[in-house]
Amino acid sequence: MRLACFLSTALLMAAPLSAQSSKDAQIAVAVLAAPADRQAGARVLGYDEAGKLTVLRDGSNDMVCLADNPAVDGLELNCYHTSLEPFMSRGRELAAQGVPNAERMRLRYAEAESGQLKLPEKPAVLYTLNGASYDAASNTIAQEYRRQTIYIPYATPETTGLSPQASSNAPWIMFPGTPGAHIMITPERPKS
Repeated sequence: MRLACFLSTALLMAAPLSAQSSKDAQIAVAVLAAPADRQAGARVLGYDEAGKLTVLRDGSNDMVCLADNPAVDGLELNCYHTSLEPFMSRGRELAAQGVPNAERMRLRYAEAESGQLKLPEKPAVLYTLNGASYDAASNTIAQEYRRQTIYIPYATPETTGLSPQASSNAPWIMFPGTPGAHIMITPERPKS
């Protein structure tokens, strides 16, 4: 089971998150994926006691942060530009219905191409932060790993100059020519 995101602040000290996490604790952890200057105003989505996704805090800027999902293994936090919310929200909705990943992508692409699903009109970033555990005392994540994704629907190697070959040393374009085209920035993982 993913390190859960509901934990009282006292229990957060260098421990996995648990199903009793407070709203404030989830917010504190979730925003760590965003750049420091975007954290205070980010809208934050997290999980209630029943495990249902809910709005933990309304935002005042263009960033949405998603707390760690307690039902999935590993600690993963995501923050993204608000223009990605329809695409991300639809993905979560389909996942909750049990739709497999490949089919979720196919459905979202079809909905985007029909105009039913709104995509960003300009490049939009997704920040992802993975780790082993959260330490509330230092406000840090153990074994932290960050990557960024910049969505640019329908972009191709020809329109961007980016290679479609995965690289940990340079940005590359994933799913070129599709509604889900995006630039991946994936630094090498630290050696443990």
